[in-house]
Amino acid sequence: MNEIKCPNCGKVFSVDEASYASVVNQVRTREFQIDVERRVKEMEKQQELLRQSDKLRAEQGFQQQLNAKEQELERRNAEITRLEEQVKGIAISKQAEYEKLLAEKDVELAHVNEQTQSAVQSTQIEYSKKLAEKDAEIARLEEQMKSSGISKQAEFDKLLAEKDAFIQKKDQELSSLNEQLQGEARARQLENEKRLAEKDSQIARLEEQIKSVALSKQSEFDRLLAAKETEILQLQGQVAQSQSQTQVAILKEQNRANQIIQLKESEISTWKERLDAEKNDSMRREHDIRQGYELQLKQKQDMVDYYKDLKTRMSTKMVGETLEAHCNTLFNTTIRPIMPQAYFEKDNDATTGSKGDFIFRDFDGDFEYISIMFEMKNEMDETATKHRNEDFLKKLDEDRRTKKCEFAVLVSMLEPDSELYNTGIVDMSHRYPKMYVIRPQFFIPIITLLVQTSKKSIALQRQLVLAQSQSVDVTNFESKLNDFKERFSNNYRLASEKFQRAIEEIDKSIDHLQKIKANLLGSENNLRIANNKAEELTIKKLTYQNPTMKAKFDEARKGEYINTKDDVVSEEESVEEFSGVKVGDRIIYDYRYCTIVDKRTENGKSLLVIRYDSGSTETVENNLEKYTIPPKSKP
Repeated sequence: MNEIKCPNCGKVFSVDEASYASVVNQVRTREFQIDVERRVKEMEKQQELLRQSDKLRAEQGFQQQLNAKEQELERRNAEITRLEEQVKGIAISKQAEYEKLLAEKDVELAHVNEQTQSAVQSTQIEYSKKLAEKDAEIARLEEQMKSSGISKQAEFDKLLAEKDAFIQKKDQELSSLNEQLQGEARARQLENEKRLAEKDSQIARLEEQIKSVALSKQSEFDRLLAAKETEILQLQGQVAQSQSQTQVAILKEQNRANQIIQLKESEISTWKERLDAEKNDSMRREHDIRQGYELQLKQKQDMVDYYKDLKTRMSTKMVGETLEAHCNTLFNTTIRPIMPQAYFEKDNDATTGSKGDFIFRDFDGDFEYISIMFEMKNEMDETATKHRNEDFLKKLDEDRRTKKCEFAVLVSMLEPDSELYNTGIVDMSHRYPKMYVIRPQFFIPIITLLVQTSKKSIALQRQLVLAQSQSVDVTNFESKLNDFKERFSNNYRLASEKFQRAIEEIDKSIDHLQKIKANLLGSENNLRIANNKAEELTIKKLTYQNPTMKAKFDEARKGEYINTKDDVVSEEESVEEFSGVKVGDRIIYDYRYCTIVDKRTENGKSLLVIRYDSGSTETVENNLEKYTIPPKSKP
């Protein structure tokens, strides 16, 4: 027989070998089918991953080659751009140089024109100055002529002719100078035009060079671009070829995987046919088992519903009493018919302050071979404070010992979710001897189990009782001897205590007599001191350093007789006044009120025995500096 535990309710039930093998075969077949499907999915997933990885590697290789070609194209384009920028820079520099030369020539022409104009202006100024001088000379001559008359007319005409000749000569020189300057200007202009023509030809030549360089670079760029396009086409062809190879490899792997899958499917179909046959048989057996367990579950559920409904309608005390009534009914209906002489009644003896619920006793003839103390514990599901089974074990063990029972059993519905108590009979002997905790359904099994176990040891128990009866005399003798020893030791202890108290009382009496003796001696000493003081006291001493009283006594001596006896009495009264305090007076010593209960002298010192208001006594020195007398207590 094999045991199977229900994963839902936790209940353990037994099945035969055939049913157990069928259940195991169902689990194994289902697990094998799940394993086959899992492996097929893993193979398909692995093939897909291989195809994706091959494709990804090919794409990465082609992409790397394309990136390299693109980088080469970008480098060539950058070189072409650099050359174009260089040509443009050269053209710009040449253009700037040409413009600079033109500016220099313009400045030079302007300078030449300025020099020419300044020379013409200086010549004209000089000519004007000379003409003004001639006009002045002519005017001077005219004046002379007017003054000299007609005789001078011929000289005047001569001078006028010389003037005209001179003016004409100067005009000719001026015209020749203008022609010379104009020729030089034309020559310089021709030279400048010639230089400008040379610069234009040089610029045209440079532009032709730039155009030729640009054409060469463009042709080289076109050639490189064509080469790159050709290489790209080749790479694309390689990619297409590798893709076709990859597809061929993928198809091969797919075919191989399909073949493996077909083999597995054939095996699976074979196993399925075998499983179907076994499944039908197992389903039939499972249906029968399920019907049986469903019937049991329904009965248990009805019972649970009944108890739940009963708990909701009962108080906490009624819940526990209902469990007791259930166990009592179960015993009377199950155990009572087979054990009619057994004793099973409620424990009503509460003389020790505690009692159990039920006591079970059974006898073999007149010999009691088994006794069990039962305690029933239950509580409602809605109880706020949940109890534990261990909370009642100590009380149950004490009840067992008090009622002299051999076993103790706690029938408990507490801790319903505990797997320990739900599995069956729980042995608690490691905590308390011969103690068990059970659920109500194990009430009858625990009684039968303990009864059968105890019946096997009846013979041994009888022999033990016989041996005990044989040794009863020895036991009684030992008990009597121990009792005698105990009583003798008790009497000895009492006598010793009384003897010790008598000695203590004698010591106290001796101490009291010693105190009385000391008080008497103190009184005698005080009387002696008072007598000495009285004898030493005289009128002379009283009037010492007191002239008024001395004068009074002198007058009294002269006027009348003074009785010496009265003087002595006065001295005695004075001694009594200055002798201090007496027994019964109230004083303040050490800031506390106290009463003088005795006065004595020891080793020549006057002592006082005082009693405080709290009741404690103390012996102190009779010194007025150490205590004070309250006003009301002053003598």
